[in-house]
Order: sequence, then C-alpha cells, then structure tokens
Amino acid sequence: MYVTLRLLHVPLRIAGRNIQNHRHLFVNRLIVKIKEAFNQIDWKLLVFLLLFLNVKIVVKIAAVLLLYIFQSNVKFGFRWRNSRLPLFYVLMPAIGILNYFILSGITSGPYTLVVMTGLVFWILCILAIHQIKLSVDGGTPAVIHNTVIAFYIINAIISLGALIGIIVKTGRLNPYLYQGEFQLYFIGTGDFIKGLSFDTSTTNAVLNALGVIYFLNRRNAPMSFLCMSILLLTGSNVTNMILGGALLFVFLFQSDRDQKSLIVICLFLLVIFMAKVSPQNDQYLANTIKSYFAGPTQQASINVSPNQLDGRFQVAAEEQRTKEAIQYLDSLSALKDQQLIFTRNKLPAVDKMFVVPADDINMPEFQHQSFSTPVERSMNQFIKTHGALLPISADTAFRPSVPGKLIAWRQSVDYLLKHPIAALLGTGMGNFSSKLAFRTTGLKIDGSWPSKYPYINKAFLENHLDLYLFFFSKTDGFHSTIHSPASVYDQVITEYGMAGITCFFIFYAGYFLRKSGQLSYGIPLMSIVFGTFFFDYWFEQLSVVVFFELLMFLKLKEREVNNG
Repeated sequence: MYVTLRLLHVPLRIAGRNIQNHRHLFVNRLIVKIKEAFNQIDWKLLVFLLLFLNVKIVVKIAAVLLLYIFQSNVKFGFRWRNSRLPLFYVLMPAIGILNYFILSGITSGPYTLVVMTGLVFWILCILAIHQIKLSVDGGTPAVIHNTVIAFYIINAIISLGALIGIIVKTGRLNPYLYQGEFQLYFIGTGDFIKGLSFDTSTTNAVLNALGVIYFLNRRNAPMSFLCMSILLLTGSNVTNMILGGALLFVFLFQSDRDQKSLIVICLFLLVIFMAKVSPQNDQYLANTIKSYFAGPTQQASINVSPNQLDGRFQVAAEEQRTKEAIQYLDSLSALKDQQLIFTRNKLPAVDKMFVVPADDINMPEFQHQSFSTPVERSMNQFIKTHGALLPISADTAFRPSVPGKLIAWRQSVDYLLKHPIAALLGTGMGNFSSKLAFRTTGLKIDGSWPSKYPYINKAFLENHLDLYLFFFSKTDGFHSTIHSPASVYDQVITEYGMAGITCFFIFYAGYFLRKSGQLSYGIPLMSIVFGTFFFDYWFEQLSVVVFFELLMFLKLKEREVNNG
C-alpha cells in the first residue's frame, strides 16, 4: 500500500508542476497582451480628449497646456493654398477684431473684456485642432484607431454607470418608465446620461452618433452597437433624426451587404427603444412636430419652491395613507360578509388574502412639477426690471404660433436687412447670437461672468435674449431645443456677417470637402455635425467639433498610408 501511494505521488507532483507552469505561462501571456494593448494607444491624445471635452473651461485650458508640454510644436501651417489647418480659424477672429475697431460706440471697458474672451475661445479652437493634427500625423492609423476605441469604451462605462446609479436609486430596471419622485427621471432620464464630458446629454448623443458612422465604416459591429446604445440612452430625438438621415444616405450610396445589415440592426435598436424602453418619446416627438405648426402648449406642471413641495408631498402622502387604510378596512369587511355567506350555505372555507393596493400614478407625487431654479428666478426678475425693452417676454398675452428657433431666424433676417453694415461684417463678438452673448449678461445662462462687468448689446437684448427669456423663464415644458435661438449658422451670420458665413462654407466646410474627396464616411460625418450646427453653438462648446476633426484627419492619414 505504501509503495502504491509513493508511485502515485510522483505523477501527481509532476501534474501539479505542469499546472503551475501553465498558470504562470497564461499570466505572462496576459501581461504581454495588456502591455501590447497599452502600447497601441496614444495616451497623450487620449488624456487630452478626456480633459478637453470636459464641460469646464478651466479643464479645457489645462488639457491644452498639458499637451503642449509634450508637443510644443507651434508651426500651424496656415496658408492660402494647401493650408495645413482650416483658414476659417484665423479669419473668424480677424473679422471680430475688425468689428471691434470699426463699429462705433461698443469699444467700452466691458466690451473689451467680451472681445478678449471671444478671442480666447478661437485660440483654444486653433490650439486644439493643431494638437489633434500633430497626434494624427505623428502616429500610425492603428494607434489612433485604438485610441478612439478606448475613448468610446470609457465614455460608455461612465454613461452606463450613470444609468446604473439611476436604476439603484429608483429601484426600477427601466427608469424611463418610472414616474415617481414627481417624474424626476421618466422621459427625462436621458438628460442624466452625460458621458465623460459631463456636459449636456446632447453632447454625448452627437459624439456617439459620430461613433456609429465611424465604426460602421470600419465594419466594427460591437463598437457600432455600443455607440448606438449609448446614443439611445441619452434620449436625444434631434440627434436620432439626424443620424437616421445619415444612415439612410450610407445605406443607399456607401454600403455593402454587411454594412447594410449593421444599419438595419441599428435602426431596429432605435425602434425597440422607442417602443419598449421609452414609449413616451413617441408622444413627445409627435408633440414636438405638432408644435412647429400649433406653437407651444402649457404642460400640466407647476413652478413650486422646495418648501411648497414638502408641504404638498406631506398632504399627498397623508391622503394616500388614508386611502389605503379605507381600502384595507373595506376589504376586511367584505371578507367577513363573504365568510358569513359561505357559512350559511355550508360551503368549504377559502383562504383569506389581503391585497395591498398598488401605487396610484394619478396621485400628486407622481405628477411632474417644474422647480423654479435660481437662474429662472433671476430671468424673471430681469424681465420685471427691463420689461419696457422686452417686447416678447414682458408681454403676458404673447402666444407664438411657431417655435422659438424659427422666430430667432426671423429676428436675425429682419435685423440684418435693416442694418447693411451688420449684414456685411456682423454685429461683433457677443453682440447678437452666441454662448458668449448669453454668458456676459451675468444671468448665468451659459456660464458665469464677473458681476462687475455685465454686458448686453441692444440688438441682442431686443431679439434673441428677449426670445430666450420668454421660453426659458417659464416651466420646463417650454425648455426645448426647438425654442432655443442657439445655432452656429445664426451666430456666424449675425456676429460675423456675410463675410463670416462665406468663410465658414469656403474655409471650413470647403476645407474638409476638398480634403475628404472620396472618403467613404466623410460626407455622413459632415452631415451629422453640420446638421447639429442648427441646434447649438458648437464651436464655443469645444467638444463635438474637435472630435469630428480627429476622425476626419484620421481617415485622411489612412488614405495617405494606403496610397504609399
């Protein structure tokens, strides 16, 4: 017996050593693969993107300074012919500076600060696109591609983390149908899915729309579906429609059989989300389209203060408890009467079941209520103080028949027709339609501004600011993209005139059109970005445009490498 055990011990010991050796070999191979993966990512570029796309302007500036420590190249290469970077970024601030000197009556101290701030935004645009171009030119397409993948994976993790947090808080697997907490989430759940930029969910949506097109072109199905899923979670109907148009274009003109299948699946995911995950979006989208013809309608929501809310919630909760108690007693009485009847008829006894009534979503605590924020209160106070200069927001009888965005375009056209010089060179930076114009009001609409130096141009006050105050000082049923005057095109033509809009189409859109040539995904990417330009001041956002430029430069680099 002893000899037998000794004989068995030798092969077992050898097998154990083999298992241990295989384990070490597996770990070593895994470490090697991880190192290879890390080496296949441009970490400087990735960190720059993670920081620069952050909503905080201080973080953006820090990202630029940090990257310039590693890449101190300042050879921008602006030329009239074959310019390395779009001349648009030089000509626009030049027009702004020209306006500053030739337009009389606006060169005051506060406006000087406004122009300097506007120039800082344009300088950041130039520094960012320069560093993006340096990273693409200095790296291989494979490394930049892996960096893009890493960016989207990190963004997806942060986005899904936000969704999981909402699920844990609400206790509902689908918070898009959760109507508790005064419908804090419900149809607005997507507003909390902001991604790594921590900006608006629309920024996250547009970034992922670009990702869908990019990975579709590379036939990367998992990443295409990941980007499409995060896009849907943001609940951005405008971005969904713009992407839908781009996908239709690709399906008809730029796709093979495999890509067509991916497009069909992406559209199927959109249908599933709208029908099952967030079906109330159908009604919202229908109301949005209807509002283009019938104007906005007051929602069943009330502006309340936190103290009023606490009182209302206590009353509603007491009413609910009373209702449940009455229903409970009624059920006991009914069961007792039922037992007496069964006894008389000598029927067999039945099990007693007490049912706790479900939540009644018609109770006040399940109805949406719009809180009056400090910004809204400051806007309302501004309306009261300057009502004589605000023909729209101060008019309680005003009922627009078209969305605010269309009214904004009408304001812009009317103003430019009446002011020929402004039509040629614009009204100047921050004087009519821009984030800068809203920021300098001191109302904290688009960021903070020194309270000692508020600045509001008369043209802006009587047009876009007045219009914005009308919609966005009210309950959040009016706070919609279709009512905001924000638009890149509006900004360029009103603050930089025909000179500015010409520069945009020739030296920015034209730059990428000429460079892209036969790029298979250049046109769809441009259609998405240029489509979203109707709905925000994206150059001042310093986020979506930068990433769009990265994807375009990457494809140009790939074509250069392939052509030898």
